[in-house]
Amino acid sequence: MTKDRNSSGDAQEPYSTGRSLLVRATDHDFQKIVIEKLGRLETNMEMLVGNGQPGRVKQAEDRLTALEKNDIRRSVYDRLLNAAISMTVSATIALHEHWGLR
Repeated sequence: MTKDRNSSGDAQEPYSTGRSLLVRATDHDFQKIVIEKLGRLETNMEMLVGNGQPGRVKQAEDRLTALEKNDIRRSVYDRLLNAAISMTVSATIALHEHWGLR
């Protein structure tokens, strides 16, 4: 790159605005903020996924699986109970004259 000379004879970069120090300081602050946020993100990801131990996602999956099994078991019991009640009501209706019920 060629350097231009200003009116005082000092060499300067073309398209230089004279704010490079301020931009570098701002870039440094920005990089610091980004690195801090990445560190927090990494910590949160390890907490969710787990770092050699079950994370929150795994624990939530386990709880969901247990709830689904419980729901399936309960629905089977509910169906059996509903079937028994239905059979009792149907038998009572069908045999009410035989038993002398009106």
